[in-house]
Amino acid sequence: MKIDTSLITPQLPEALSQAGLQFTVATEDDFDDIMAMSQDIYGGLDYLPTRYNSWMQEANRTVILARKQGKVIALESVCVIDNGETMLVEGLRVAPQERGKGVAGVLLRFCSELVKTKYPEVKVTRLTRDDQLGPKDFQKYRVITKQGILLVRFRAEDLRSCLSEVGLGRNSESSTSNPSPVLLDPTAIQRLYLTTDLMHGVLPNTTIIQDWQPFKPVPSNMAILLKKDIDWMVDDMSSPTVASLCTFPFRVPIGDDWYYLNIDMFGKDLDLVRQQYLCHLQRHTAALKGHVMCQMFLDPPLWKPMAEFCLSTLKVELVKEYTDQYVVESDVV
Repeated sequence: MKIDTSLITPQLPEALSQAGLQFTVATEDDFDDIMAMSQDIYGGLDYLPTRYNSWMQEANRTVILARKQGKVIALESVCVIDNGETMLVEGLRVAPQERGKGVAGVLLRFCSELVKTKYPEVKVTRLTRDDQLGPKDFQKYRVITKQGILLVRFRAEDLRSCLSEVGLGRNSESSTSNPSPVLLDPTAIQRLYLTTDLMHGVLPNTTIIQDWQPFKPVPSNMAILLKKDIDWMVDDMSSPTVASLCTFPFRVPIGDDWYYLNIDMFGKDLDLVRQQYLCHLQRHTAALKGHVMCQMFLDPPLWKPMAEFCLSTLKVELVKEYTDQYVVESDVV
């Protein structure tokens, strides 16, 4: 479907105008072209092949493609959240041969203009980044919060053997007195996150970050989150100190037996974080066979002790050193 550019006329740099960029709204039929364009993204660990079809079903999401001579060269996804006030930008992809030419900036500007025509009440653009922010970024964006990214790799079969030896709640002396984490059902999730202030002191800057997507704890956002395959845990329903959200494992293109597992961890108590981490690993690797990339987002001071725990106790491989996950936003103009 072609966008009616008579309604939206972003000013393209002259070089890009001459290059003949066309913008279209993505459809399910574009899947193969998009996969061909982004097949090497993240070293074969891209989430997009798994998420793309579900994106097409989300009423509040718009996925825009940039084409050059009819060929897909870039993609951007924009989701409207926070009761229609926030434009969440994610999923940027640019073909390798087109990088460094300003395509990403033009595509983002086009998406912003399109969203503003459909949702005039949008006030803020928000996104997450895992690169180091520079002076220009701090002039452009406000930092909402940041988490540390801990990325490890293991074979599911090996981890199961290790987990049976570690045992839940026995990874430190003090944790033996902690009760088991509580797996929340939808009713409990809504009560904790919407009808009480119990989670406000646990969430970083009162923000639910789920797999790179930052949400305010409001009913419209909870409706989005509760449609996803996520395990929600807390240490204590009456007085939570640590909470976590874990995606169900999904396949990635690097190979038939490769999976990705994302865990968003909120709170500052190391023992409770370890305990919930072990619970999620046990639940989601019990039936898996093959390789797993597990990415946990957590309070930055906890990164080092959790990395040491993963290496020494769980015997998994650390994929990369400490990296920040920034949640940033800017006003829509």
